[in-house]
Amino acid sequence: SQQIQFADDMQEFTKFPTKTGRRSLSRSISQSSTDSYSSAASYTDSSDDEVSPREKQQTNSKGSSNFCVKNIKQAEFGRREIEIAEQDMSALISLRKRAQGEKPLAGAKIVGCTHITAQTAVSACFFGGTGGDISFSLGKEVLYLFRMGEGSVAVFAWKGESEDDFWWCIDRCVNVDGWQANMILDDGGDLTHWVYKKYPSVFKKIRGIVEESVTGVHRLYQLSKAGKLCVPAMNVNDSVTKQKFDNLYCCRESILDGLKRTTDVMFGGKQVVVCGYGEVGKGCCAALKALGAIVYVTEIDPICALQACMDGFRVVKLSEVIRQVDVVITCTGNKNVVTREHLDRMKNSCIVCNMGHSNTEIDVTSLRMPELTWERVRSQVDHVIWPDGKRVVLLAEGRLLNLSCSTVPTFVLSITATTQALALIELYNAPEGRYKQDVYLLPKKMDEYVASLHLPSFDAHLTELTDDQAKYLGLNKNGPFKPNYY
Repeated sequence: SQQIQFADDMQEFTKFPTKTGRRSLSRSISQSSTDSYSSAASYTDSSDDEVSPREKQQTNSKGSSNFCVKNIKQAEFGRREIEIAEQDMSALISLRKRAQGEKPLAGAKIVGCTHITAQTAVSACFFGGTGGDISFSLGKEVLYLFRMGEGSVAVFAWKGESEDDFWWCIDRCVNVDGWQANMILDDGGDLTHWVYKKYPSVFKKIRGIVEESVTGVHRLYQLSKAGKLCVPAMNVNDSVTKQKFDNLYCCRESILDGLKRTTDVMFGGKQVVVCGYGEVGKGCCAALKALGAIVYVTEIDPICALQACMDGFRVVKLSEVIRQVDVVITCTGNKNVVTREHLDRMKNSCIVCNMGHSNTEIDVTSLRMPELTWERVRSQVDHVIWPDGKRVVLLAEGRLLNLSCSTVPTFVLSITATTQALALIELYNAPEGRYKQDVYLLPKKMDEYVASLHLPSFDAHLTELTDDQAKYLGLNKNGPFKPNYY
C-alpha cells in the first residue's frame, strides 16, 4: 500500500482548470489551454480557415462523427507524426505490450483534458490498448491528434479555439451519448473543475483523478482541505519522474526552440528575467545562461531564491529590472505575474512569453484596450503597440510558449506519460479502502519503475547492492531507494 501525502496550506478551489478524456479528445485556447503543435504545424498554420469546426459536418472513414477537429483530412499526417513519436517512447510502448494481456484498464472510462500532441496520441493509444475507453478534451490542438478522429478516440479540439469553444469541447467530452466517465486524467484542473461544478452526480461516481500540473494539484488540495474532494486523486506533478524530468529537462530544451522560432533572437548578451525558479525556471535559466544571456530571477520562496543565487543568478524584484531587460519569461504557475504596469514600463521590442501555467501569468486582458494596437507579425507573434510607438513582442498571446510555438522533447514526455499511465492503473485497480478521499503521491517504487523502463534507451546498467550494503543502508535491494518524502 502507498503512503498518503497531505497538503499543508491551501485556499479555495478557485479558477477553472481543464482537460477531458474518453476515446475522445478536446481542448482549446481558454483560461487554461494552450496551442500545441509540432515543428511542421508551426509552419502550416491553418488559422486562415474562418469556419468554426463546430459548424462543420465531418465524418471519418468509419462513418463516425463523434469528434470535432479543424480538418479530418489531415488524419494521415497525424498518423505519421504519431509513428515518429512512438520511436522515442519505447518505454510506454513496452509497458503497453506488457499490459495488453491483463487489460488493467478494462472497464475504465477515462475522460481527460491535456495538451494535444503526437505524444498525447501515443498515450491515448496506450489506454485503449490496455482496455480503457477514452474521451479527451484537450486545450491545445496539434495536427497529430487529428488521427484520433479517425481512430477509436473521439477528439474535440482545434487550434485557435475561443474561450467558449474550449469549454464546449470539454463539455462534449463529458457528455458522450451512452457513456459516463469513471476516471479523470487532467492537466491544469479545468476538466476536474468543470465536472465538479456542472456534473456533481458524475463527479461523485469518479473512481480516481490523475493530475499532472502544479496548478491543478493546488486546486485538488484546496478541494481536499475544504472537505469537498469526494474521490481519491493522484498528484503526478510532484512525482519525481514528472517534476525532476518533464519540468526541468523539457523546458531546458524547448524554451530556446520556442524563442528562436518566433523571434530569431540572439541570446548572447541579452538581459533576460525569469519569473520563478522552480524546476521549469531552473531549466529555462540553465539554457539561457549557456548561450551567454544575462539572467535575472524573481522568486517568492527563499529556498528557491537561495538556489538561484548559488547557481550564479541575481535574484531581483521584477520592478527593479523591468525597464532594462530584453526578454521576460514567466514560470510560476500563478496569475498576474506580469501586470499592465510592468508592460507599460518595458522598453521597446521587449519580448514577453510564458512557460508556466496556461495564459494566466501575463495580464493579456489589460492589453486589449482601445489605446493599444495589436499587429500580428507571424503565427503566434503579436506586436502590441503603445500610442508613443513602443512595441512589446507578445508570444502565443501569453499561452505556453513551448507547446504553442515549438516542439517538446518526446523522450521526456514519455517519462511523464508512463507515470500518468501507472497512476491511472494504480487508482483504478486499488482495492477499496486503500485510497480515501484525498490527494496522494505516486509511490516511490512506481517512480523508480518508470525510470528503469527508460534506462535501456541509454544502454545504462544499474549497480546492485550487496546484501551487506543493503543491510547497512536499511534498504531493500530492489528499492525503493528514495524515502517517500523525496
